[in-house]
Amino acid sequence: MPKQKITKEMVVDAAFELARRDGMEQVMVKNIAQELNCSVQPIYSYCKNMDGLRRDVAERANRFVREYVAGSVSSGDLFRSTGQAYVRLAKEEPHVFRIFILHQRDDISSLEELYQKETNPHLAESLAQELRISPSQARQLHMHMLIYTIGIGTIFSVTTPGIPAEEIFSQQQAAYEAFLKQTLDS
Repeated sequence: MPKQKITKEMVVDAAFELARRDGMEQVMVKNIAQELNCSVQPIYSYCKNMDGLRRDVAERANRFVREYVAGSVSSGDLFRSTGQAYVRLAKEEPHVFRIFILHQRDDISSLEELYQKETNPHLAESLAQELRISPSQARQLHMHMLIYTIGIGTIFSVTTPGIPAEEIFSQQQAAYEAFLKQTLDS
């Protein structure tokens, strides 16, 4: 039987699956080789250093998160369902959620820059129309909820046996109402 040709894509896939299942700290050459049932040599041939491979895994995690959220949102309740999708992701895929949240973000020096690079601009537009508020108010509300959801999702992803999702969703709703009131009052 001929030897299996190990490709860079196979290495990244195996590293992502390791990170997804066991956490990024388990993305090590020996573990990837074991996952691929090969020697460490093919892994070293594609990975000049582990930082590059971890960046590839983080990018794969980002793609996974975008696809997960896109498949979970309801067009009739875009804002709420997006926030809830991130919380469900934190529960169902805690390692992927942590990779997504904790990966290095370069060239970010303000929350506004983070907002510009990380969010769907149509969400704030939709929110402005739905609530009959200005686009700047919608962006402010969206940013507040983004920060809140990241925080509560992070808590959710590291608790055992876990906080009930309904409790988290209730907290999200209370935060939304408080942020909306603050936005309308400003």
